[in-house]
Amino acid sequence: QVQLVESGGGLVQPGESLRLSCAASGSIRGIDTMGWYRQAPGKQRELVATITSGGRTNYVDSVKGRFTTSRDNAKNTVYLQMNSLKPEDTAVYYCYVVDWPRAYWGQGTQVTVSS
Repeated sequence: QVQLVESGGGLVQPGESLRLSCAASGSIRGIDTMGWYRQAPGKQRELVATITSGGRTNYVDSVKGRFTTSRDNAKNTVYLQMNSLKPEDTAVYYCYVVDWPRAYWGQGTQVTVSS
């Protein structure tokens, strides 16, 4: 079993930045892909960013150029640096990791962008 602990959410004003972290622990075999989803009120969960074990990243179009995901394999931790935040980025952000053959999810952290 793998546990994920997220941190870093909060309330910020438009244009500001936040950094989310997600640390995996437990019976880890070898983490492959890591990433982030988000879910805004009344909307479906949306894939925001992914990063492979080799460091290849992918982003949803709405965050390209503003968000950056990275990982520290020694710490089994994935990060999401969010810059130039907009009100439409308001959502609960969930990290996930694939420790083949299973996927695991964080508990979610609220990000609110409001003036």
